[in-house]
Amino acid sequence: MLMRSTSPEGEAVRVGVFMFGGVEMPDAGLAGTPPLDRRYGDDAIGHAHRELLACGELSERLGYDSFWLTEHHFQHEGYEVVPNGLLFSAFLAARTTRLRLGTMFNVVGQWHPLRLAEDFAMLHNLSGGRGILGVGRGTVPREMLPLTAGRVSVGSYDNPSAADADRVNREVTEESLDVLRLAMEQETFSYSGKHFCLPPPGIPDRGGEVSELTLVPRPVYPYETWQAITSPPTLRAVPTRGLGGVFWLKERYRLAADWHAFAATYQAVHGRPLRRGEKRILVLNIGLADSTEQAVAEVGDGHDEFWRFLAPYGWGRGYLGPDGRPAGGDFVPTLADSMSQGPWAVGTAADVAAAIGELDDLLGLTDLVIFPAMPGDPYTRAKEQLTRFAEEVFPLLPADTEVTR
Repeated sequence: MLMRSTSPEGEAVRVGVFMFGGVEMPDAGLAGTPPLDRRYGDDAIGHAHRELLACGELSERLGYDSFWLTEHHFQHEGYEVVPNGLLFSAFLAARTTRLRLGTMFNVVGQWHPLRLAEDFAMLHNLSGGRGILGVGRGTVPREMLPLTAGRVSVGSYDNPSAADADRVNREVTEESLDVLRLAMEQETFSYSGKHFCLPPPGIPDRGGEVSELTLVPRPVYPYETWQAITSPPTLRAVPTRGLGGVFWLKERYRLAADWHAFAATYQAVHGRPLRRGEKRILVLNIGLADSTEQAVAEVGDGHDEFWRFLAPYGWGRGYLGPDGRPAGGDFVPTLADSMSQGPWAVGTAADVAAAIGELDDLLGLTDLVIFPAMPGDPYTRAKEQLTRFAEEVFPLLPADTEVTR
């Protein structure tokens, strides 16, 4: 069953899968163990890794276009336990033949950009061109500061106390993206910026001095680069650079405004309009069951655990608050908020298909990635959700959306 369909305008609609890659938690939800008190060992983490590989293989069998994990570190709470999405993707590439493989996201400030370029090129080439380069600025200071020896953290554009950290993070991210592009697209390159000088001056080599570098290997297949968009500065920076933008966890009309603002910026900078949905991915959290009531009951604890994890980092900003205005960084949505505002599509297959149809009317979708497994979910549920979406939702999408099998 091939989950590659065609939009009314003739553009291919690609449907992918995104998973945090956490451990199974029997007590997920508001009544469960406080997050910082959770500690999971090698058995639970190893089980998660094996099950994630199985989910990737299942995604290919079901016909999904892409499979994405995420890069995170030091999470003894068990929410995200894959520290290297590229390495994981290499294992999954050996078990699949068609599935495209990405990371939402490689946190570029935590990498030396040349190591990221080398590792991505290796994955992309050995998989036959199936790598997708996902880049982001990070979420968790506890991860970034140790990995950068205290030089780079995660800030917030609208928090004065974190403004300096945000500025440095953006500078490092932008320079890293410059280096990635040069290294992967030019046979030889050099770079001089505020944070990177490549190669550093004065390197002796075989009687001379190194003035240029050559990445070995470079990608031999075309590749896509996608960046997370969660703030107004990034909403301007990503289309200006010409990358694809990933949109997630935003109230539907604020999402639509950003979606179309991205296209307007791209056209102003690059001199051409984007086609329907071009260079934009929507991530949609889903929960499927035989009835709406059952779906709500089954996804509730996972939804709440999701926000126990992310709310302290200000991710509720994408919602509307109780007063109908954009929420602040301390907002914690309920499942009712998430369903009514659009980031979660929960219910029967018909309910979920209707929610996708509403978003398609607002946005024009050509890239949809579903988030089918909440934090703590058993992997039996993750596999069931993947299967139900493939088998039950796509046949209910509008008749003018062609689905080939």
